[in-house]
Amino acid sequence: MLEVVSLEDAKAAVSRRFAAFERDVQQVPLENAVGRAIADDVVAQEGVPAFDRSTVDGFAVVASDTFGCSEALPALLTLVGAVEMGAAPDAECSAGTCVRIPTGGEVPNGADAVVMLEYCEEYGDGTIGVARAVAPGENIVFENDDVNPGDVLIPANTVLLPHHVGTLASLGVSSCEVLAQPRVGVISTGDEIVPVDTTPVASQMRDVNAPVLAAAVEACGAVCVRFPIVPDDYEALMTIVKQALETCDMVLVSGGSSAGQKDNTARVLSALGEMLFHGVAVKPGKPTMCADIQGKPAFGLPGHPVAAYFMFLEIVRPLLVCDRSTAMDAVLTEGLPSNHGRTELVAVRLEERDGVRRAVPVRGKSGLISQLSSADGYVCIPRNQEGLPAGAQVRALLF
Repeated sequence: MLEVVSLEDAKAAVSRRFAAFERDVQQVPLENAVGRAIADDVVAQEGVPAFDRSTVDGFAVVASDTFGCSEALPALLTLVGAVEMGAAPDAECSAGTCVRIPTGGEVPNGADAVVMLEYCEEYGDGTIGVARAVAPGENIVFENDDVNPGDVLIPANTVLLPHHVGTLASLGVSSCEVLAQPRVGVISTGDEIVPVDTTPVASQMRDVNAPVLAAAVEACGAVCVRFPIVPDDYEALMTIVKQALETCDMVLVSGGSSAGQKDNTARVLSALGEMLFHGVAVKPGKPTMCADIQGKPAFGLPGHPVAAYFMFLEIVRPLLVCDRSTAMDAVLTEGLPSNHGRTELVAVRLEERDGVRRAVPVRGKSGLISQLSSADGYVCIPRNQEGLPAGAQVRALLF
């Protein structure tokens, strides 16, 4: 780790080498599409809505017939029909007439506005009194207002959320092509690491990294494959990593990534493939490494859980998720000194005060994952900048 690379160079190296990290395409039913990445642009083949429709219960009218009306002097219109939901109107509007219409009903020919039911009164003789004027187009959603044929509604690689499913349903899509979920092997290492359900003794510690990384992998729409905890033994780690490479598209090894006598991750990954980098000028996360093993990305992540999580978000996640992380602008509440010569990632909590979004630094050491339970995301201090002053505008990347 004497020749560390910048965070930007590390990310660029991973992107270049694994740009062809291709994923197969699968056809899935619409109800199973949430959380999956759409394979191609979704282009509207038809318009939505397919007809002019009312947004309220009321009466379809010729707008000019209502101009100047009031409660004291209502416009008097002749009721000539009613629109049934799901059926084409069997009546038309003309000057001096109106048609009863429900919310979502198709606006009849001749009508150019809809008056809400609350502003109308039926006199019982086929005459409707309108006490409030409407403008042309009021209370109507016109054909293709929502979607025009040919519009790109969902770009390729978008991870589908419930509202995307609603969009697809509105277009009559019952199944869609999504990218296959990559299988990611997660391995924790260290003599001191014990399973989560084990009570630590002496200097032992529960395995935090594997659950965190597994959850992060699943949140990216990938499939996590957990492997047993590996002791600080070269041959044992070599065996498990080989097993992971046989069944997975990517491997994450946490721990053993420094340069100590028992830190075997770099030795194993180097023996199996080509090491792209070992050591990144970033805090936390300096021991991070990446190797190319027969075209598969293999990452060595720090043993400190926060550092491992940050490095996953910065370097690993872009290979699994093509869209950008959500970010928010905020005002820093206190100064953040930084003169390490490394990019620094600092967890923050976002608060709204007096109409201003503020980023409050969450203090803690890189090994304490509990600090992130009160954080919403993190800010990045560039390696060539000596910190950020209180009041600085920052861009917070959300977890």
